[in-house]
Amino acid sequence: MTDKKLYLTRPQLIAELDRCLGCKNKPCMKACPVNCNPQEFIAKAKANDFIGATETIARDNPMGQTCGLICPDKFCMQACTRAHLDFPINIPRVQATLLEKYRTKETAVHPKPQANGKKIAVIGAGPAGIAATAELSRRGYRITLFEGFEKIGGALNLIPENRLPSEVIAKDWSFIDDPNMIELRLNSPVDNPATLLKQGFDGVIVATGEPEGIDLGIEGEDLAVSYLDYLRHPEQYAVDGNIAVIGGGAVAVDCALTAGNLGAENVEMFVRRRVSDMRITNEERKSLLDAGVDLTTMSRVKKIGTDGKRLTLYTAKNRLNHGKPEEIPDTTIARSGFSLVIKAIGSTARRHPDSDFIVYAGDCKNGSSTIVEALASGKTAACNMNEKLLP
Repeated sequence: MTDKKLYLTRPQLIAELDRCLGCKNKPCMKACPVNCNPQEFIAKAKANDFIGATETIARDNPMGQTCGLICPDKFCMQACTRAHLDFPINIPRVQATLLEKYRTKETAVHPKPQANGKKIAVIGAGPAGIAATAELSRRGYRITLFEGFEKIGGALNLIPENRLPSEVIAKDWSFIDDPNMIELRLNSPVDNPATLLKQGFDGVIVATGEPEGIDLGIEGEDLAVSYLDYLRHPEQYAVDGNIAVIGGGAVAVDCALTAGNLGAENVEMFVRRRVSDMRITNEERKSLLDAGVDLTTMSRVKKIGTDGKRLTLYTAKNRLNHGKPEEIPDTTIARSGFSLVIKAIGSTARRHPDSDFIVYAGDCKNGSSTIVEALASGKTAACNMNEKLLP
């Protein structure tokens, strides 16, 4: 069951709606990668047209509820005029709350698209692939969506359940899925997109994300667990001792919080730079503090060792030299007693150029990004494909 704390209460929602100034220049919309219009859906909600508000959100954002729960504060909230007066409206949470409380299948009925006779294959059912599927199916394309794993969501499935319940991803998808236009094939990886063109598809959109974790390049690295493996099945690594997380980004935060929730006695993050340099939201910083996660900053892990039962990290202190961290000589120490070490410094994928009828989208095209940027990339790929096929 979805945690009610993820959403605003009715009084909180009304209070946030009332704070909106209705700016005519719509800075919040201009800052949104998918061009969602908070000024419009908030105005409708203030007028008690909650159904109209949900339709406005869905018009531009196919995963509006998911996005509202995890979108960072650097887009619409940072652009919000109220940020210069007191503090910004929590637009993402307002969006998620409106969809959770007022969106229903009965109110979300849209005209059935007229099939245009074209078939598109979309590889990868993460945010970019889902956005491309939603956009193209609305335009009359029949879509076959190939997903290599057993459920949709892609990297969204790595986010802890208490931040993003899996039922929310499924709910957003339920408003996109159209059996007449979309066929979802789970557990169906595709190694070579070009083979799909030979099978009769008119075009292929590849949105496979970044499936390969970045290596540390240090001795003993094989003793650590990749965040990709850890977050997919954290229960397989549940330990109650000391856990180290190497990295200082959003996925490292998810690893640290998940380890704490699973009973780790101590969780320590090793970060190469300062706390102020960590590319995480204020909410994520607060979550680390609330969970009692220890942040060891300006530190580099040089080696991982073992005594057979516990793991040892050999770390050195860093200092900044013209903005870049460099190791301070003679500062290496051994930190022993870790039950588990998780490497969470990011992921990567081979980059491919677009061809005539194969278009790439999301992280496999642009590198690691936020959910809303991946959604925008998927929509852009869909529009590009449409121009190729129906100029």
